[in-house]
Amino acid sequence: MEKKIRVAFIYKKSNIFLSLKHFDTTYYHFFMDALKRNPRIDVTYFPSDNEFDTHQLKGKFDIILLYENWNFNVPDKLIGIEQVGIPVIARCGDFHATKKYDIISYHEKYNIDYYFGFSHPDYFYKFYPKKFNYKTIIFGLEKSLYQNIKPFNERIKNKILNSGAIAHTSFSKNLKSKLKKPTDGDSFFEYKLRTICAKLPYVDYTSTLKHDYVGDRYPLLLQKYQAAIAATSNFPTIKYWEIPAAGCLTFMEITEKNNGEYLGYIDGESAIFINEKNYQNKFEEFLDNPDLPKWKKIAEQGRTHALTNLNNDIAVDSLVTLMEELF
Repeated sequence: MEKKIRVAFIYKKSNIFLSLKHFDTTYYHFFMDALKRNPRIDVTYFPSDNEFDTHQLKGKFDIILLYENWNFNVPDKLIGIEQVGIPVIARCGDFHATKKYDIISYHEKYNIDYYFGFSHPDYFYKFYPKKFNYKTIIFGLEKSLYQNIKPFNERIKNKILNSGAIAHTSFSKNLKSKLKKPTDGDSFFEYKLRTICAKLPYVDYTSTLKHDYVGDRYPLLLQKYQAAIAATSNFPTIKYWEIPAAGCLTFMEITEKNNGEYLGYIDGESAIFINEKNYQNKFEEFLDNPDLPKWKKIAEQGRTHALTNLNNDIAVDSLVTLMEELF
């Protein structure tokens, strides 16, 4: 039996994302469940306050894994991190926040060797120096939450679900947003198409929190509908694998700008690709004849692709392969 890689996972005790109390449980399932399931690693959890002495890890661990690459949910001071000689891997969150929170300053402070996130490398390097190491790892889909879904033919078919955050709706806020750059992370740019779609009469818009289907209950909302929208303008988000996994025909914003083709979906086979020019035609083609067998087939193939290739266990395997390269 091969020796397991010994992983020290460090995060703040106050990190609500690593509890089931937060409306988004995707990070919890990846770090707290999927990591433990992998037979190639042995993970020890270190919930900490604002300081953590890494000297205690020397000789006992092979990899240090940080929840993220700055001090919001990781101790601000990792004492001795430069001396322990253990490779450090950190998850990246919102890349556009690097300047706002001076996140790049933590690269040396945390002695980070490698970053990972679910975005394409091209998007990472819009905000981080080319000399930094980054790997795309598509995590967040916990298969157990998507096993027993409602049959496609029993779902709502005269409406399309659109869920999540949208851009500001007031004129004054939109005017201020237009003065910013697309890389500033403003919702005006990030959710432009999703916001436009929310105004259509045949689209059911559900905000992030004003409903009961948060956390592990989100798949129950998705499977009420035959079709749903995954639309983020700058980079694909976890909805791009959650929605297909729930068995929805997924209208998916895939463009050169968000570089979403790396996810592996095929237009007309496992998803319906949309953009700001064609989205209404694509929606109406489905709504004009929702009983066509091809819609169910596309939904099924999208579900198979997501559950097979984009689940948490596949993601952890990819992360462990990175650990092996550094260890």
